[in-house]
Amino acid sequence: MSADRDQDPDALEPVPSALLRPPARRRRFRNVPLRIVLPNLITLLSLCLGLTAIRYATEGSFERAVFFIVAAAVLDGVDGRLARALKGTTRFGAELDSLADFVDFGVAPALTLYFWNMHQMKSFGWFAAMVFAIAMALRLARFNAGLDDPDRPAWASNFFTGMPAPAGAITALLPLYLHLSALGWVFERWAVALEIAYLLGIAGLMASAIPHFSGKSLGRVPREQVIPVLFGVAVFVLLLATFPMEVLAAVVILFLALIPFSLRSHRRYVRRDAEKARSFPA
Repeated sequence: MSADRDQDPDALEPVPSALLRPPARRRRFRNVPLRIVLPNLITLLSLCLGLTAIRYATEGSFERAVFFIVAAAVLDGVDGRLARALKGTTRFGAELDSLADFVDFGVAPALTLYFWNMHQMKSFGWFAAMVFAIAMALRLARFNAGLDDPDRPAWASNFFTGMPAPAGAITALLPLYLHLSALGWVFERWAVALEIAYLLGIAGLMASAIPHFSGKSLGRVPREQVIPVLFGVAVFVLLLATFPMEVLAAVVILFLALIPFSLRSHRRYVRRDAEKARSFPA
């Protein structure tokens, strides 16, 4: 019986199908170019600055906390422009940038103001800090959702819907600038209530649909204006290094004063598109 079994091919046990399959190809990982890695590294650096600002806020070094938040805002503007210039924009980079922005411009400013003096109002101060962080999260989520909107007109890139994240953080710290400036304004307990109302107002501007100038159209400078622009930038940097809190306070006041002009400009574009739609119906 055993000899017949060895000679009969039909009596052989079937070979498992897994052994008959061709060997699977090794998964090859493509090399990621440096033009994609570099903007993400800058984003991670800005995240480190935001976390360091939280550390200094908990230690009571509020001037250093302001410095790191402002530095994170500068890097936030650099990484996006660098990614577009190097053609290294990716979905991963956009998501990482949003997460870093929430920490840098939502959590860090709110905790800085709370540890500075809003804790005097106890639950009301913490409530304002949470509302500001929530408004920042909603603003960033709306921005990410708007990236995939194909129906946006070309002029919409000149405006942000709601106050931008870095601008919201820098604007929210205005009371701290006034305290640390040469004015030395002291925010007593009754003034903290005004500070909380101001912070809630900034949170409302971020979560609202009020348009703000984006500044993305300022990528090119006319040849005849290069020298004046360089001179103006140099003067601004020197003033910022010499009188940082005073300059930041002036920038915030100027930015808030531009909101009505951005709203009027946005309405002008909308009115122009409506007139074109009436003149050339589909």
